[in-house]
Amino acid sequence: MSMTDPIADMLTRIRNGIQAGQRKVDVPASTTKLAIAGVLQEQGYIQKIDKIDENSQGTLRLYLKYYNRDGQRTGVIEGIRRISRPGRRIFAGKDRIPKVCGGYGISILSTNEGILTGHQCRMRGVGGEVLCEVW
Repeated sequence: MSMTDPIADMLTRIRNGIQAGQRKVDVPASTTKLAIAGVLQEQGYIQKIDKIDENSQGTLRLYLKYYNRDGQRTGVIEGIRRISRPGRRIFAGKDRIPKVCGGYGISILSTNEGILTGHQCRMRGVGGEVLCEVW
């Protein structure tokens, strides 16, 4: 069975992994998913990314990041949400890039300059498709 939205699948695996308290999650690899994971790592939401070439597609192993709050382990990613879907694409111009949680979270956009955060898009003056929001 083919998957209609592999990016949503990746975000769901991350969300479920954090809720279950897992140290790592495995995701089928693709160039877009690797770029999104790279942005998450660069922004401090995940620890590390390993690319495992076990089959023709490969697998991305994402190591999740946690911190201790009141003696309990809490995920750095409090929420992650898919915005643009295959059924409804959401685009934002350079002046309408969304701010997440008043600037505490990030939005990830697909632009003609690659996968960037909302802040990077504002600095470069480019818009694009809003893939997801992370806070």
